[in-house]
Amino acid sequence: MLLTGLFLLMLFAHSLMAARLEGTAFTPPLLMAMGGVLAAVSAPALHQAPLEMGTFLHVAELGLVLLLFADASRADLRLLRQIRALPARLLTTGLLGTILLGLLAACGVFPSLSLWEAGILAAILAPTDAGLGQVVVSSPRVPRRIREALLVEAGLNDGLSVPFLLFFSALATRGGGDAAEASLLRYVLEQLGIGVLVGAGIGGLGGLLIARAHRHRWASASGLQLGVVTLPLLCLLASLPLGASAFIAAFVAGLAVQRPFPEAARHCLEFTEGWGQLFNLAVFFLFGLLVVRAWPGLSWMHLLYAGLSLTLIRMLPVALALRGTGLSRATHLFIGWFGPRGLASVVLGLVYLEQHRAHTGEETIRLTVVATVALSIVLHGVTANPGMAWYARAVGRLPSDAPELDPGSGIVPLSPPSSPA
Repeated sequence: MLLTGLFLLMLFAHSLMAARLEGTAFTPPLLMAMGGVLAAVSAPALHQAPLEMGTFLHVAELGLVLLLFADASRADLRLLRQIRALPARLLTTGLLGTILLGLLAACGVFPSLSLWEAGILAAILAPTDAGLGQVVVSSPRVPRRIREALLVEAGLNDGLSVPFLLFFSALATRGGGDAAEASLLRYVLEQLGIGVLVGAGIGGLGGLLIARAHRHRWASASGLQLGVVTLPLLCLLASLPLGASAFIAAFVAGLAVQRPFPEAARHCLEFTEGWGQLFNLAVFFLFGLLVVRAWPGLSWMHLLYAGLSLTLIRMLPVALALRGTGLSRATHLFIGWFGPRGLASVVLGLVYLEQHRAHTGEETIRLTVVATVALSIVLHGVTANPGMAWYARAVGRLPSDAPELDPGSGIVPLSPPSSPA
């Protein structure tokens, strides 16, 4: 009860100051995480009280599912068809390279981890966070083509990381062999294939029914909002018994609902995003409590890996994935840096802890995930606005035919600031 009350007070205080805090380093996730830290430090009872990880996991899953659906339903499908090669590069070469490089780095930094436990850590920290990157993907200062690519990457890479997490967990528990390879193929089919089918079915059919109700004026505006918000929740419920990725399903449903009901974003996203943000902020508040509990066990090795995860482990594969696109070096750096780790890594970490507590490297994995997410919340929050201002200046110096300014995407070149006479 005390924990809930403190969170609600923090949420209310933030709502009063939200407009004043826009454009500052104090992003909502950072403020909520700081609130959780302060609550744990100032109230020892909270620091010592047991935290039910199962409940934490359910809250985090709900928040991520709602956020992914809202982001996908806001995406421009025509633009995505034009830039499909860019997200595909980030989700194939970029993601696979991040997992491989993260595995190798974990083996070097943590010699006590087995090869498969290092893979578990790499898979948990591979996906980026749409919530922490919200400032970037919604800013008009960033070319639309780049924003949409980052949005699609964040929407899909968490679901794509799940098969690798389950595969490495199976190898760490039972060892390798043909059975493990077959397991990976099954996981990929179930998590991705069935997830896409579930999302496309629920989003497409749901959008069709909502569009019909809207056209015939059977539903009120509030009724349409409730109808849309049930779609990602249905994806979550349908994915559980089928063994599919609810995150992939929710994102695909957000894309699919636009075809029969193009007004989905305009009519209904306020409600969906509001509840998604509520769950997300609750997760970051609880994460602040976890930071305080994990603090005594953190060492320089955990912080070293966290720093590598946010820089080289992310940036090098992104640079490799973007080779041959003609994008500028500034774009390579911008996309490479703004791959924050947050809600998706928290969810995957909780999934691992709930299912595999017998691994000898569990403590190392847990502490490293906490250190990486905490560092990302701070660094990406602090650098978001200065980074976008720097990138806007860099884009303004590009020629008018630069790939970032693809005329088909409707991007208007940004002019560099004029110097005083």
